[in-house]
Amino acid sequence: MLPHLPYDPRRTLTIIRETRTNDHAPGDADSLALAALGWVLQDDDRAQRLLSLTGLTPEILRERLTDRSVLAAVLDFLANHEPDLVLAADALNVAPDMLIEAHRSLSQ
Repeated sequence: MLPHLPYDPRRTLTIIRETRTNDHAPGDADSLALAALGWVLQDDDRAQRLLSLTGLTPEILRERLTDRSVLAAVLDFLANHEPDLVLAADALNVAPDMLIEAHRSLSQ
């Protein structure tokens, strides 16, 4: 006899999707934006697009890494390109709207 399962493996295949957890504390927009920046910089093409579209430079990123306006620019970059927003959210294990909310918080 099979153990009790939430589905019957003999009848259907059910993909149980994990619910997203928030690895970032509510209101911790700065750390979420830093994590998003790290994600962006992992891909050379995406990193070049960030620099081109935001006007940021490698020097600005180094010197003002914790500046809330710089972090807001990174999240604005993601917010304006939905495919990257969704991929970043998935990589950071957050919902896309959390990145948008972090952007709003940093832009105030």
